Amino acid sequence: MLYYLFEYLEQQFQFPGATLFGYLTFRAAIAMILSLLISIVYGKRIIRFLQKQQVGETIRDLGLEGQAEKAGTPTMGGIIIILATLIPVVLLAKLENIYIILLIVTTLWMGVIGFIDDYIKKFKNDKEGLKGRFKILGQVGLGVIIGTTLFFHQDVTMKEKLPIEEQQVLLAQDPNIAPSKLFKAEEKSTKTTIPFVKNNEFDYADLVTWISPDLEKYAWIIFILAAIIIITAVSNGANLTDGIDGLAAGTSAIIVLTLGIFAWVSGNIIFSEYLDIMYIPRVEEITIYIAAFVGALIGFLWYNTYPAQVFMGDTGSLTIGGIIAVIAIAVRKEWLIPILCGIFLAENLSVIMQVSYFKYTRKKFGEGRRIFKMSPLHHHYQKSGYHESKIVTRFWIVGILLAILTIVTLKIR
Repeated sequence: MLYYLFEYLEQQFQFPGATLFGYLTFRAAIAMILSLLISIVYGKRIIRFLQKQQVGETIRDLGLEGQAEKAGTPTMGGIIIILATLIPVVLLAKLENIYIILLIVTTLWMGVIGFIDDYIKKFKNDKEGLKGRFKILGQVGLGVIIGTTLFFHQDVTMKEKLPIEEQQVLLAQDPNIAPSKLFKAEEKSTKTTIPFVKNNEFDYADLVTWISPDLEKYAWIIFILAAIIIITAVSNGANLTDGIDGLAAGTSAIIVLTLGIFAWVSGNIIFSEYLDIMYIPRVEEITIYIAAFVGALIGFLWYNTYPAQVFMGDTGSLTIGGIIAVIAIAVRKEWLIPILCGIFLAENLSVIMQVSYFKYTRKKFGEGRRIFKMSPLHHHYQKSGYHESKIVTRFWIVGILLAILTIVTLKIR
């Protein structure tokens, strides 16, 4: 809203300083500062409100050190993250931008699913919360909305570079030619980024056109299925990672900040041409959302680091995962997720491996055996005697290394 207000003031009255709101970097900086302040200042009030409502965490006895002390800690703190993200976005982003609209829808959609799950656990005395099939249904529904919109909406396009020969001719004619002249016109595309292959590009249509070129018109089905799988996997991964103080919020901040770099570069025709990566018109506006989201996560860490004063609950973890997945799909970097979200992947795999191996050995030997001392993975290290603060810090360090590796893969072709 402030963006439109200052745009009007600048156009009508040449209001001093109003042009600053036209700069993406300025709005992103303000969004991050504002979200940080909201989450820290008003986060305390929300925590007090949750305490008054007796929205305390019920701890199952898993035999973990320091576990009993966490009982009664307010949960559903994901509300802090959601509010601290959405308020700056509404104030500073271009609300007609399709990517911003989709991220707002994602935040509210996943936030509601997580809130219902937490509500059932706390107020209906049902430790299982929302049934798993309803969570999956909600994630699939969001995947359909995101996939369909990104595939069919007219503002979701990309620009490919002209063939090398044509670029050389244009550069020979004018060495100072604008980078925009080296790109083709905007077009709909099912291409995405994939590491370690030529040009780092992969077209979803290739999954069906190898059978027959006529099947290209059905590529949207493949794209939507991919969106569903990615959103479901990442949101569940974030949910599993939220097991010890500060782990999910800190890891997510690193992931989202990396995606912010991709969004800013991919939406800037000069940088995308220089770095030879995919140029996606209008996607740079996501940077505002990401800045607000990172600020909200860091502000939430103020109260969530050990010893935590509040837990995010499914209200926060499912929302975080959904947002990360949608940003990655929007900037066409979803196939970098296994590297960038390596912590989430490891947490997911540890549970799958543990459960599968336990069932297999119980069926074969009559007694279930375990690969890890406990899953998800962070609990394995707790059982091994590591303090949770050390586990969290080391997971953050691994997350930073994975983020750097993710950026590096763009130049490995």
